[in-house]
Amino acid sequence: MVGIIGYGAYIPRNRIKVEEIAKVWGADAPSYKKGLQLYEKSVPSPDQDTITMSVEATKNALKRANINPQEIGAVYVGSESHPYAVKPSGTTLAEAIGATPDIHCADFEFACKAGSEAMFVCIGLVESGMIKYGLAVGADTSQGAPGDALEYSAAAGAASYIFGKENPIAKVLHTFSFMTDTPDFWRREYQFYPRHAGRFTGEPAYFKHITGCANAIMSKANMKPEDFNYAIFHQPNGKFPMRVGKMLGFKKEQIEPGWLSPTLGNTYSGSSPMGLTATLDVCKPGDMILMVSYGSGAGSDGFIYEVTDRINEVRDKAPKTRYLLEHNKKYIEYGTYAKFRGKIRMGE
Repeated sequence: MVGIIGYGAYIPRNRIKVEEIAKVWGADAPSYKKGLQLYEKSVPSPDQDTITMSVEATKNALKRANINPQEIGAVYVGSESHPYAVKPSGTTLAEAIGATPDIHCADFEFACKAGSEAMFVCIGLVESGMIKYGLAVGADTSQGAPGDALEYSAAAGAASYIFGKENPIAKVLHTFSFMTDTPDFWRREYQFYPRHAGRFTGEPAYFKHITGCANAIMSKANMKPEDFNYAIFHQPNGKFPMRVGKMLGFKKEQIEPGWLSPTLGNTYSGSSPMGLTATLDVCKPGDMILMVSYGSGAGSDGFIYEVTDRINEVRDKAPKTRYLLEHNKKYIEYGTYAKFRGKIRMGE
């Protein structure tokens, strides 16, 4: 059976608090903290991007997988902030980890579910026998226009997964995808920042697709919320994953281990995959995990995992996600944040 044989995460050390952003724009910081449960977010340094974060997360995944990277048959990077419009991120990642040229490589884009999309395809290729191991990464340096609501949540981070059939950490029991043409969030060519449809991004977009996917995969597996130890949902803010979990019948305790967005922000393609890394950091053999991503445009990928005994052997071989989130933080002011994120541009 196909499963996760290695996983890893990476989070930049820079942070900015919502109060720091709010005071620049005269916004009400408490509304973001209480209403959306956002307190601070990660910020990449000028020399960090989707590729560099993918490399760091994958190094951690390789430590846990303990395999020769030359046996990896596919490298897929899912992101909506690939550094190049025309040049793949995956080829740089593959060469950085020592993979061979005899490899299939592609970049994925589907708003915030590009990471789970890469996971979905890797699982299929390994299951078919076309490749021995597949590497899937969800990573983003998320964009948010100055003063826009997205600026309070758009963050940076990466999650990396290696899939194979030998010695899995967590077996993939079921997968399911659910999608429609729902234009809730978009960014056209040459536009630096995305646009969104405000409250429309909630009910007909996020909640419809996650509940549709979650209910369908649970029906497929003949399982109920109480059959799971943990659940991870896409985290555009702190409020939405808790609300959709309640709608589906999950308890707060099932969601909290992978609930990173209040102090991490929304890492877009890395959001639900990073939540899964934090959950794997604390789970036990035999635990059942439901993960459902969400990407605007719109769709959700669902996965059901069963944790194996091997988790206890590999968990401590790389930094845990909560450690990366809570330690070695460096708080920056809005001016530094704006400089790092390219919001201040020199005139011609």
